[in-house]
Amino acid sequence: MKKYFQFDELGTNYKRETIAGLTTFLSMAYILFVNPSMLSLSAIPDLPAEMRMDEGAVFVATALAAALGSLLMGILARYPIALAPGMGLNAFFAFTVVLTMGIPWQTALSGVLVSGLIFILLTISGLREKIINSIPAELKFAVGAGIGLFITFIGLQNAGIIVGNDATMIGLGDLTKGDTLLAIFGLVITVILMVRRVTGGIFIGMVLTAIVGMATNLIGVPQAVVGEIPSLAPTFGAAFENFGDVFTIQMLVVILTFLFVDFFDTAGTLVAVANQAGLMKENKLPRAGKALFADSAATVVGSILGTSTTTSYIESSAGVAAGGRTGFASVVTAALFLLALFFSPLLGVVTAAVTAPALIIVGVLMVSTLGKIEWDRFEIAVPAFLTIIAMPLTYSIATGIAIGFIFYPITMLVKGRGKEIHPIMYGLFVIFVLYFIFLVE
Repeated sequence: MKKYFQFDELGTNYKRETIAGLTTFLSMAYILFVNPSMLSLSAIPDLPAEMRMDEGAVFVATALAAALGSLLMGILARYPIALAPGMGLNAFFAFTVVLTMGIPWQTALSGVLVSGLIFILLTISGLREKIINSIPAELKFAVGAGIGLFITFIGLQNAGIIVGNDATMIGLGDLTKGDTLLAIFGLVITVILMVRRVTGGIFIGMVLTAIVGMATNLIGVPQAVVGEIPSLAPTFGAAFENFGDVFTIQMLVVILTFLFVDFFDTAGTLVAVANQAGLMKENKLPRAGKALFADSAATVVGSILGTSTTTSYIESSAGVAAGGRTGFASVVTAALFLLALFFSPLLGVVTAAVTAPALIIVGVLMVSTLGKIEWDRFEIAVPAFLTIIAMPLTYSIATGIAIGFIFYPITMLVKGRGKEIHPIMYGLFVIFVLYFIFLVE
């Protein structure tokens, strides 16, 4: 095993890789509780039961998808990169596709499945590089920042810090409410932990917030910590129930969004973590095809199990910082996700007030791409800004992407830079114009 993972060549050992795998797990363990809360729309009151996914089933699907994805990444690609259902994509799934568009969650899972299958085909065919190169870097950065603002907005809303206002549309909520105060406490604690660079700061912040919530009777005390693994039946195979409904223009836009965000989020994470670990060779990523296959295969399996798109996690950089250099670290992380299946009773203490600080902090991390956009070039600034601002204001990641991709060819052509626009961008321009003409009411 040491030879397969190249321990000697990379100057590492079992102890270091195990610690790295544990560090990565703690840094991303929050997804086990945030994802079920997001996909079940638990923070949204008075919804029909059929719009909500079963929290217990999503918890199991999240853990299994993360375990499988991390295991494939560790064994096939041999990278210290862990996977799990992605933040941003789960928000798009729940709040845009299901809540705003009114698409059944079963059909949304079908969309995730199709996007994963397309990703596999793109990986096998080698078209990945062409598509990546067709999208301007500025729009990639804008999409990441926009999703960050969208997630933060959801977190502030779930916390009751931002509420609806008849006069100004939104406004400051009642900060004296118990749940809102608990969320503010969680936010302050999490910020302190993150500033101090405490490993697993987001996860620890959630734990401390839940403990304070139970101590103040704002959250019920769970009957147990360890329990039976919840049934996967409510979500397993649901992606096939409405599979025929994915062949519409509306679902095409949804699938393109799933594909687009996962596509570039994965590529960015792989390059960033591999660079940090010193695994890049001549500015190229060895075994990139295997890494992308692991990512897309996890998305396909995850959708069948019952969760949104599975993707590579930038939190893996915490494990690399702890010394991780090989895929064995990812294997350790995978094992810990499987072990976590027995802690489902803790789902009951993960309320909106507990998850809100995590959403806000993840948003902060995602908007770091703003600094990479050329704001002094107006033809770039306009589509980038509209992409970013439209996501939280329209409550839709897809709409933000559509607006930015429509304005980009316009501003570039007017500037006389039309030759820099890839033909694929013109195709996306047409698709998104048709989207607004025929689908947006």
